[in-house]
Amino acid sequence: MASRLCSCSCSLTPDHHFFIKSLSTPPLLKPTPFPRTPSLQHFNFPLSPHRRTSLQIAPVSVQDPVLRQTHEPDSEKPKSYVWVNPKSPRAAQLREQSYDARYAYLVSIAESLNSCNPDEKDVYSVLDALDDKIVEQDAVVVLNSMSNPETAPFVLKYFQERIKTIREEVILYNVTFKVFRKCKDLDRAEKLFGEMVRRGVKPDNITFSAIISCARRSSLPEKAVEWYEKMPAHGCQPDDIHHAVIIDAYGQTGNIDMALSLYDRARAKRWRLDALTFATLIKIYGMSGNFEGCLNVYEEMKAIRVKPNLTVYNSLLDAMGRAKRPWQAKSIYEEMIINGFKPSWATHAALLRAFSKVRHADDGLRVYREMKRKGMELNVTLYNTVLAMFADVGYVDEAVEVFEDMKRSGTCKPDSRTFSSLMTAYSCSGKVSEAEALFDEMLAAGFEPSIFILTSLVQCYGKAKSTDDVVRTFNWILVLDLTPDERFCCCLLNVVAHTPAEELGKIISCLEKANAKLGYVVKLLVDGGNGEEQILMRETHELLNSVGPDIRRPYCNSLIEICVNLNMLERACELFDLGLRLELYANVQSKSPVLWSLNLKSLSLGAAVTALHVWMNDLSKALESEEELPSLLGISTGHGKHRYPDSSLAEVLESRLKELNAPFHESPDKVGWFTTTKVAAKSWLESRRSR
Repeated sequence: MASRLCSCSCSLTPDHHFFIKSLSTPPLLKPTPFPRTPSLQHFNFPLSPHRRTSLQIAPVSVQDPVLRQTHEPDSEKPKSYVWVNPKSPRAAQLREQSYDARYAYLVSIAESLNSCNPDEKDVYSVLDALDDKIVEQDAVVVLNSMSNPETAPFVLKYFQERIKTIREEVILYNVTFKVFRKCKDLDRAEKLFGEMVRRGVKPDNITFSAIISCARRSSLPEKAVEWYEKMPAHGCQPDDIHHAVIIDAYGQTGNIDMALSLYDRARAKRWRLDALTFATLIKIYGMSGNFEGCLNVYEEMKAIRVKPNLTVYNSLLDAMGRAKRPWQAKSIYEEMIINGFKPSWATHAALLRAFSKVRHADDGLRVYREMKRKGMELNVTLYNTVLAMFADVGYVDEAVEVFEDMKRSGTCKPDSRTFSSLMTAYSCSGKVSEAEALFDEMLAAGFEPSIFILTSLVQCYGKAKSTDDVVRTFNWILVLDLTPDERFCCCLLNVVAHTPAEELGKIISCLEKANAKLGYVVKLLVDGGNGEEQILMRETHELLNSVGPDIRRPYCNSLIEICVNLNMLERACELFDLGLRLELYANVQSKSPVLWSLNLKSLSLGAAVTALHVWMNDLSKALESEEELPSLLGISTGHGKHRYPDSSLAEVLESRLKELNAPFHESPDKVGWFTTTKVAAKSWLESRRSR
């Protein structure tokens, strides 16, 4: 019977085991209870089972049951083996004397220690049930089977006091560290390490592996890095396995360069990485905006046959959401389901963020209702994300549904962003009574009126053409000593574009108080004669250069809209040309040998009408110069995702084309496209020129 010294080996992942060398007696010699061995060393490869020598290497991990050892007195004489009938009484006696029986007894002792009071007296009373011939391996079995971090230190102390000769005391410490790792108790692990060093016991790589693993399991990556970097100071050099598992910790602590550097080494040396490390690498690339890197990491992971877990899939879904790639998020989700994974809260949340970011309201609504059906609670941030999506695309009823669900949840209360989003939904729809009721509810909830909320209220009154309410709200803003920002001025400018001509003076007066330069340009635009185009263009150019980049295009859109509504199309064309020169509009017209197209899908209604007018003139000029037209001409208006009551871009364009009697018709096979042939376009342009 072989005698093996069991040692604790703390692996950082189920796939990464540290192994311990042990000494085995020849089969013809009776083993001692605890044979003397050379110093223990770890390695990471198993020896062939066919090797026949008295010295054998036995792979042992603290995650696996400790190997059983015979417990017999020394004998110098070889013993012959005799077959015994397993059903005979003699067989039962032999089983009772074997180490299997003692192993089971030691495990039962460990179970008693898990449930006893965490004080020295109670722990010692349980352990006193052991006989006096306690060996080091008995201590390893007991500690290895424990899961109570409070009693484990007393157990370790007991064995240190009772075992006469401990050849490798670090082994007992290592199995105790395993208990702390099992229970995610890093504080006790660090305290025990300090005691270990004070006693002069030198830690080994397995010691650090256990503590690093404990820190990772405790979601303390900064601590994992700290212990990894302590290894050289204690005479331990990190090996490939340490390097591989610490990639995850470096990534989580924000040391991206170190994480990626180690990952490059891992690929070059073919270290074995676990799924958690790949999940962290995907997060790193996602946070840095390298979304192709996320997908490459995922493909490399599958290439080396590491199976993705739910954390990997959720990290990928989150990255594809950041990348605004909902189609890839759907594909990854479908793959996850096919591979047998059940979507978690994090899965649904990642999908919801992905669809909300690109305003895919129907997909987002399905995910939201699925979460509610499964009883999953949303947090305030997620509620607000969904509500903002519905508000932006005009899903007013769905936005109200989310708002009411949030109030009923019992765990979340609407905040200022919640009220702002729903107010946006009401204001874009011109629902005045609902907006006013929401405003009162917001005040009752203790929120002060902000410039953002009042901007939405002004927009709502403007859509309803309630000019006096717009003026009243503006005066209230001044009383509250709130400063009109660029967004408010843009909103007020948009109100001007939709205000009847006889009431324009009231809104322009407010605009002059909010932004004198903007008010001057609008007044010049509305009242100026034909001889003031140069002054108007110069002042508009200065105005657009004086505001933030994100507000220039909305300003230009609204100024063009005012011209279109006042039937000043040539002046609108001049403003549109200014927008092109300032690169506020791009890729509006395109030409290829087979298709000339006009792209209107990113333009406001007024800018789209103006761009159409410019394109028609350009087509007429091409015909006059005898430029060859392509076989197909088309106008793209996009799909149109919102439900607001305003006319869609496609509807406005269709109406405008009918007014012009232009031969463009909605394409049956391309959504959002109006097309015509070269022959029809040429005939229409020639008749237009003759008129």
